[in-house]
Amino acid sequence: MIDELYKLFDDKNVQAKIQKRLPHMFHLAELESSRAGKIGMQVGSVRESIISALFIYKFGEKNVETELPITEAEVDVKIFGKPISIKTVTGKEPSGVKLVWTVDAIKAKEFSETYKPSCDMIFVQVNWDGEGGIYYIPLEVQKKVFEKLGREKYIKLPKAGTNPRGVEITKEALKAIITDNKTKEILIKWTKAIIQYNPYKRWVELWGEE
Repeated sequence: MIDELYKLFDDKNVQAKIQKRLPHMFHLAELESSRAGKIGMQVGSVRESIISALFIYKFGEKNVETELPITEAEVDVKIFGKPISIKTVTGKEPSGVKLVWTVDAIKAKEFSETYKPSCDMIFVQVNWDGEGGIYYIPLEVQKKVFEKLGREKYIKLPKAGTNPRGVEITKEALKAIITDNKTKEILIKWTKAIIQYNPYKRWVELWGEE
């Protein structure tokens, strides 16, 4: 558990800022990642950057590490040297959270046989026109649920014969870790404001500079 992050979730000012600003920022992320009305997979990376920027804003650049080696697949950011995984999903019911992205069925099976929770998690449930939230799930909570449910009930493999996009945490496991009494949550009402967004405007302006 990262004490500074735990305290952050109890800060009333931070809670209010997140509840006000995060829907707007995530809406922008969707607009930036859309083409012909369809949201691309890159939206996940933009969302991660938004959450990492929150940590930089609160803890300072020197305490937040974002340039991490690709070998640390589960880790998206480090705060005070401690690793954190950032997961975001969209939907009324929290589900479909990827533990690893892979289209290789053999690698997916190998991953499921060796996986164990290894770092704290920030989980964001986006539910447009409804309620979702942002959760801080300490590693100890994930380990406890993993040990209680067992590997087969914690990890969901893609169905055979389909085009797999990754290995997921099961609905049962996800519900257990986000409702644990040591998990911190900030509930969010996800509403979209009308935004006049032009993806080319800033690039056109840069082309116009001398």
